[in-house]
Amino acid sequence: MASSLDFVEYVCGQIGGAGEITYKKMFGEYGVYCNGKIVGVICDNQFFVKKTEAGAAVYPDCKEASPYTGAKLHFVIDSVDDRNLMARFISATYNELPFPKPKKKKVPEKE
Repeated sequence: MASSLDFVEYVCGQIGGAGEITYKKMFGEYGVYCNGKIVGVICDNQFFVKKTEAGAAVYPDCKEASPYTGAKLHFVIDSVDDRNLMARFISATYNELPFPKPKKKKVPEKE
């Protein structure tokens, strides 16, 4: 079951205190970004955040699960209602994650 756009927008609104929150449709589900770094995914109307030590320190009792078969364990966020907690949690996660590696430009083949 694909996630609803309403749920995605609600989650992004709730975590907005962490920075510039955006989302991108990916394989029928959604990637969630904070200031350009992917911090989590939304699959089947469930919010999953990448595991970090900083995130665990802010939200120590968070459950873990894989968002899809073959994925690494993520934190499973059951409720995003506490905007202050979510902002601190996503900020801590963001700060620990590396920036994505720049994509190499494709060089056209010479004939």
